[in-house]
Amino acid sequence: MTNQRDIQLDTLRAVAVTLVLYAHFLAPGGSSFLGHLGVRLFFVLSGFLITRLLLDARDTHAFAAGTALRSFYARRAIRIFPPYFVVLGLVWLTDLEQARSSLAWHALYLSNFWYAQRNDWTPWLLCHFWSLSIEEQFYLVWPLIVLIAPRSRIEAITIGVICFSLAYRFYWPIAADPALARDLLPPASMDALACGALLAVRRARGADVPRWMRLCWPAFAALFLLAVWSDPGPANSTWEWPRWLLVQVLPLAPLMAIVAACSNGLDGTLGRLAELPPLIFLGRISYGVYLYHPILLAYAVKAQPWIPLNVSEQGPGRFLVAGAATLVVAALSWVVFEKPLNGLKRYFPYVARQGVGMAGDARWTSPTADGPALDLQRTVARR
Repeated sequence: MTNQRDIQLDTLRAVAVTLVLYAHFLAPGGSSFLGHLGVRLFFVLSGFLITRLLLDARDTHAFAAGTALRSFYARRAIRIFPPYFVVLGLVWLTDLEQARSSLAWHALYLSNFWYAQRNDWTPWLLCHFWSLSIEEQFYLVWPLIVLIAPRSRIEAITIGVICFSLAYRFYWPIAADPALARDLLPPASMDALACGALLAVRRARGADVPRWMRLCWPAFAALFLLAVWSDPGPANSTWEWPRWLLVQVLPLAPLMAIVAACSNGLDGTLGRLAELPPLIFLGRISYGVYLYHPILLAYAVKAQPWIPLNVSEQGPGRFLVAGAATLVVAALSWVVFEKPLNGLKRYFPYVARQGVGMAGDARWTSPTADGPALDLQRTVARR
């Protein structure tokens, strides 16, 4: 059964999306490492929650792979597609930043391939869709593995995915020049998604994060910060590639350990902070916050002549105006649009109904993945 303190994972979502907003609205000099860290946290959470949900479905007496797969994809579509395609429709109608020509790629969740093959962040207001495309590509393949592969092999497959992703990263310093493809193609993010999945697989067999990870993750975090704050030096310097590798790989252990701690439930002061209602609500609307924020920034920049604060450049004015607009729109979208639609998920239980009260919606646990709770008493739903 889902831990009743999974609400702390909503707070992690709030932290992740706040890091993204800081990077895109406030960070001086266009520094993006906090935004990158926020996206990596999203990926670890998604891998954990999706895999835990699917494993819980597989462990039920009434499990059928076909039913679980159909319900998974239907529930993903209900949660993800409506606001996503509303944004694309708005961009198409207004041709905002001349983005209309690339909309077919974004509509097919191929944004990461669009930017990678062009090696350019144009159109900029849809560049955050690369990570949503990565998650959707993950959702297409990973449920098939978890629900159909031999149960005894899933942990080994997960570790293999992590190793393949790390090998992809180490390939670049040897055989290629820096390019967007190194960060945007699916293998570049499978390590974070699979780390979350590995945590779920270990939990399913009664284990947790390895002891070395619980003890050493603060050291990994410190090394990550040292690498980020170090001088990158001139282009093609000897430090450029090692620094990039460290920034990519070092956060994995800390993020996995933090997700594990919050999914178990933090106690004391940290636990009370992690369960503050404003943070939980921000976590619940974090998909909308992430989805809408560059669009609203683009409109704010166009309206700069009528705005007394400077929203055309990174800084407090942009953070206050665009950030406030993003929170308002995301909250309204959640209350008026997304939450009512999510009620349709009750028609798609992960296991066949065998009586009254088998799979009723309960509460929200995460904005990017359904919670499992497949004890045949409730089905937790969330993007």
